[in-house]
Formats: sequence, structure tokens, C-alpha cells
Amino acid sequence: MTIELVDVNITSPGRNFVTLKITTSDGIVGWGDATLNGRELAVASYLSDHVASMLIGRDEDRIEDTWQYLYRGPYWRRGPVTMAAIAAVDMALWDIKAKKAGMPLYQLLGGASREGVRVYAHASGTDYAALKNAITGYEELGYTAVRVQTGVPGLGQIYGVSSSGPGVRYDYEPAKRVENGRPSEERWDTRNYLNHMPGIFSQIREDFGTDLRILHDGHHRMTPIEAARFAKDIEPYDLFWLEDCTPGEDQSALRLVRQHSTTPLAIGEVFNSVYDYQTLITERLIDYVRSAVTHTGGITAMKKLLDFAAIYGIRSGIHGPTDISPVGMAAALHLDLAIHNFGIQEYMPHNEKTLEVFQTSFTFDKGFLHPGEQPGLGVELDEEAAAGYEYTKAYLPVNRLLDGTVHDW
Repeated sequence: MTIELVDVNITSPGRNFVTLKITTSDGIVGWGDATLNGRELAVASYLSDHVASMLIGRDEDRIEDTWQYLYRGPYWRRGPVTMAAIAAVDMALWDIKAKKAGMPLYQLLGGASREGVRVYAHASGTDYAALKNAITGYEELGYTAVRVQTGVPGLGQIYGVSSSGPGVRYDYEPAKRVENGRPSEERWDTRNYLNHMPGIFSQIREDFGTDLRILHDGHHRMTPIEAARFAKDIEPYDLFWLEDCTPGEDQSALRLVRQHSTTPLAIGEVFNSVYDYQTLITERLIDYVRSAVTHTGGITAMKKLLDFAAIYGIRSGIHGPTDISPVGMAAALHLDLAIHNFGIQEYMPHNEKTLEVFQTSFTFDKGFLHPGEQPGLGVELDEEAAAGYEYTKAYLPVNRLLDGTVHDW
């Protein structure tokens, strides 16, 4: 068989998604996630205008060769747009191969290494009372790990905190739909944050004990020395990890944090290749790899990255927010189930509209997910339903310090 048709679907059931559809000459369909939050149309154009014609007539079984063809062939390498496009092709080809084999994808990756995939939920609150309520709700649903974010005194809406009030469901969606063509802006003060958060972790441990796995995302907003101080200050509260404590472009900056603290570190959701991790992994400056399959070249590339990390005792913590479509989430779950050095999986359940458009087979039970036994990735796109939701421009916020200086969001 060969690749006969390549189509790009753009839909917006509550948020924007870009999905690649590859159809073989025998009619087998594979799906790939190409969603890049706030830059969706750039990837859609890359696929439609440049990649699709290159795939027609190629042997769909030659996944590694196709990956190298799309990565090395165009000369211009890496970057989130290119790697998201390659990831979508790669996922779709693995979906086809597993469907042809009549197996769920994880079986082709070596079979299951565990019974299920431990996931963490997102709990937030504008104050501690709301955060406590959210954590309690997730514990009642069976979660054993929770990422916690809370409001900071003196600041308004900030990253990771739902503005809709307390409740079990975490419905924070940072990509705001825009009318004037510009992203929304938020304000930030690192000093207030550094002084406020240790007390929040202390209260969580007092109220929920030591069994609950606590995760927290600094979201790139600290300088290296601020991150070192913060990681040291929160050591008594035994975090499962501190994520993105400082911008990761300067990999050597993590050396300073490591010198001052034993708090486990996770980083990488904005990375898109193994080269972004080279120093971090070989010097053991992190404990968890946070890339998304969708933004890091797909299943082929992510498997190699995690195998590389395994040599140095570093585990997976694959990115899984709602701007990763159910197709991308399924790809992550199949990898999670198969690899040996699995750590934990981020899980933000998609809304009802999204799950009408994307029909999934993965299941949740008492804090664990399983990708299911359906051949392939186990997710199908209902194109008729998808057509009912038109693309709407949306952007992630821009962050500024209190004096107006643009800062990392």
C-alpha cells in the first residue's frame, strides 16, 4: 500500500485543534495531532502547503525513513511548527501500522510495562480555601497526584488559576479568544510569589498528609537564583516535582538550582527536540522530561528521547493539557504504558464538545489511565461533527511585571 490522501482538519469545539488525516490506497486511515496553541494555522499551512504533496505515493510502513525525510530533507530543522507537523505525520503512520496489525499501538512498542498510567490532576484556587476544595474533589475521584496552583496576594488573574470559582472540575483555559487580534495581558510579581507559596504547601501537607503527591509549575517565571531559593525553601514539603522553575533555553542555569536543592525538577514542555535536553540529561540536572509527543516530533522521536533519558535515571512526565488533542493524548498514553522509565502523566480531561468530535477509547480508573485495546491509537475524528465548529483565533496571555516590563508567562 501507499499513502493516497493527506488532509488537514481544523476544528474548534471549545478550543482550536489541528488534526492530520492520512489515508492509504487500501482505505486505512491514520490520525495525527498537529495542534500548536496560538499558532495553529502556521502548522496547518506547513502541512497543507509543504508536507502533504511530499507524502503522496510513499510507503506508509516506512515510518523511520519518513521521519528522517521530513526532518533532514527540508534543510531547516527543529522549531515548534516543524516538529508539530512531523509529529502529526508520525502519529498517523503509527496509527495506520497498528491498525494493520490489529493491535493497540503499545503492543508494537514492546507491550505493556505496567497495568495503568498514573496521572495527575490540576487543582487551583484564587485562595487556599478554594484550592483545598479542589484538591478534596480530586481525591474523591481517586487521584493520587495533584498539581497545585493558587492566586498570589496583590495580583489578579495569573497562570494556572481558574477564575470561575472553586469546584472539582479544573476548567482553566489560558488561550483566550480574541476580538482585537491581540492576546490578553496579566501582571506578575515574583517576590510576592516566593513569599506566598511555601505557606500554601505547608497547609496542604497539614490538611492532606504525606501520601498525596504534590506537583507545582513555576512556568518559567523565576531567574536561576530565584528558582534555587524557591526549590530550597519548599524542600520540607516533599514535592513530587517543581516544574519549569526557570526558562529552559539556558540549560546550564539548572546547575545553580541543583547545587542548592534536592527538590525534583521537571522541564521541557516548550522544548521540541532531544538537543534541547542534551546538557540537562547528561548532567542529570532534571528528573522528569516534560515534552509533548505533539510538539517533539511524534512517537518515533519521543521514544528515542525517553530511551536516552532512561540511561541517566530520568523519567517521563509527558505534557498533557487540553491543547493537546485526544489524538496526541492517546499517543502519550501508549508510550507511557510501554516504556520502562515512566514517571507520571499530566491529564486535563477535555470538554464534552471535544469528546463529541474526537471519539476515544482510553479509560480512567482511580487515578490511572489506560489507552484501551482498540487497534491503532484508539481515537477517531468525527469529521462531520468537527465541521460544526469553526476555527476562532485565540492566543495565550502575555505577562508583564507590575512596572510594565514584559516577562515570561
